[in-house]
Amino acid sequence: MQRIFSGEFTGDGLITIYGADAHHLARVLRMKPGEEIAVSDPSGLDRICRITSVSGECVTAEVISTEYNKAEPKYKAILYQGMPKGDKTDVIVQKAVELGVYSVVFGVTERSVARPDASSLAKKTERLCKISESAAAQSGRGRIPAVTAASGFAEMLNEASRADVALFCYEGGGDNIADILSGIDDSVRGKDDFTVAIVIGPEGGFSQKEADAAREAGIRFCSLGSRILRTETAGSHVLSCVAYEFDN
Repeated sequence: MQRIFSGEFTGDGLITIYGADAHHLARVLRMKPGEEIAVSDPSGLDRICRITSVSGECVTAEVISTEYNKAEPKYKAILYQGMPKGDKTDVIVQKAVELGVYSVVFGVTERSVARPDASSLAKKTERLCKISESAAAQSGRGRIPAVTAASGFAEMLNEASRADVALFCYEGGGDNIADILSGIDDSVRGKDDFTVAIVIGPEGGFSQKEADAAREAGIRFCSLGSRILRTETAGSHVLSCVAYEFDN
């Protein structure tokens, strides 16, 4: 079933869809009256709707049922990703969203090769937000994970350190990720929306200075095993481990 994240409710059981979503439904998918779509909102509700009319600028549908979205995890996993080269950002966002990430924060670190200026970063972030929306719709998510940019590594660490569980993924060593996750206390597990921060370096990893700063911030060092993973793989690996441990 096609899923979208926008629409205006008229109060009489109808929803009106405008803009890019209406164009996609009408012109790209060529959907017809009688076909069903799901309209998700940030509150966690999915409204199953039957299309009643279609035009290029507007699609109208009637709400036929309402249900809670089952694809959203109870935890909030936030991926803090060192800025990689090229279009690796696209893959990172797409796969992170499919695996249940709450938000993705990119930041330039000491070994980041890519160092976009403010204008380029704004355009890149806007494009990545669209990739997040597409991946959220494809994977049945109930919300669109935000994609933002941090001012730098210090801001990333400061935000990550406030999470219930903060992981600094470091090729220089750390505790086994499976042991860390299985050992999380029930007082954290029992929270309605506990947070998991995952800090991943760019292609060259983290510098010793950055590792020292993470240790000083109280973030737990985490090993991803005996193999060195690419930066575009590491976040997906950790998110998969988190989902295995906490998705019920």
